[in-house]
Amino acid sequence: MTVRLGYLANITHAPALIAVKNGYFAKELGSAGTVSTTVFSSGTQETTAILAGQIDAAYVGPNPAINAWQKSGGTAIKIISGAATGGASIVVKPSITSATQLKGQSLATPSLGNTQDVAVRYWLKQQGLTTSATGGGDVAIKPTTPNSAAVLEFKSGQIAGGSEPSPYDVEMVQDGGKVLLSEPGTTTVLMVTQSFLSAHPAVVNDLLKANLDALNYIKSDPSGAQAAANAELAASTGKPLKSAVLGPAWKEITFTADPDAASLSADAQQAETVGLLKPVNLSGIFDLTPLNNLLSAVGQSSVSG
Repeated sequence: MTVRLGYLANITHAPALIAVKNGYFAKELGSAGTVSTTVFSSGTQETTAILAGQIDAAYVGPNPAINAWQKSGGTAIKIISGAATGGASIVVKPSITSATQLKGQSLATPSLGNTQDVAVRYWLKQQGLTTSATGGGDVAIKPTTPNSAAVLEFKSGQIAGGSEPSPYDVEMVQDGGKVLLSEPGTTTVLMVTQSFLSAHPAVVNDLLKANLDALNYIKSDPSGAQAAANAELAASTGKPLKSAVLGPAWKEITFTADPDAASLSADAQQAETVGLLKPVNLSGIFDLTPLNNLLSAVGQSSVSG
């Protein structure tokens, strides 16, 4: 059988990049099947693909996972593991020192309703500034794909900044930007469709093992892990990251199997507050039992949803 897996060409998706590059998926699935991967340019696209039955599993940001849950009335997906926390920032021109100076300016985000998009809209609202889904309001939010296009627009002065995941936030800083806000909480989780989970629990277990293999490799050999992630990134984007970008990008992320459930609830709350999500009950969105069984088998502490 073939497992159809999605992920993004971001350093925040390094566990996926490494598991592909180092053959962990192939190793753990063995004769049970193969993994067919698709690199998406935003989590919003991954959610569309999951809901359309085009992929079985995805490394994805919390907000697209919440959207898949909400749109399907809690029937489409389960979050089965964490992958990364941190590693996303609002980066702006150095002359901007406060939110008020962003009035009348444009900021890029990866896609409407994705995790970094929600984060910047919520932060602006807290500072008394309005945004709209169509780019109106006090600050024009411009969903821009691919993320590298936002970096180029910032470099050429077309936008005042952006809310971007690693490595794109680091690239914007190196193009003269400064971090206005480091976004906390979970950045990447692993979700599977409920139909796939119930039909193929052993294969899902193998996916979790491969994810843990990648996380363990990141801990045991950080420089090897960076090189592996960068090589796979280059395979999907056409060029590797410069070491001057890769090093700082890596440092701002915590790679972990803990999905940080509290921050997922906060993400949902923020998306509701800025009008990009109808009220949603997240009870049942996690199924961490398979992960916790694997963690306890190797003497690691369990995670909670």
